[in-house]
Amino acid sequence: MAKIIVFNNDTDRMETYYREENQAMPYNANRTLTVREFRGSSRSQTLWTTKRTMQTWNSFRYLYGSVIPVGFAFKRPWERWTRDSIT
Repeated sequence: MAKIIVFNNDTDRMETYYREENQAMPYNANRTLTVREFRGSSRSQTLWTTKRTMQTWNSFRYLYGSVIPVGFAFKRPWERWTRDSIT
């Protein structure tokens, strides 16, 4: 289970959610981005994002009109951004 910290731009507050790998990210519409996709190959149990980022994803996904493959969306600074982590 992942701990997801979301900065809510509307209220200027941090929100904490606990989600399983196969559940949708907070503020995600129609389950188009799961925790597993957002986490990628990171092993971190704590993930973070902003409400505005999730809303932007929703808008982009709606305009794109089909599945958007996500290689990874979250990496800790000390986890390497290698070509292997993209595929």
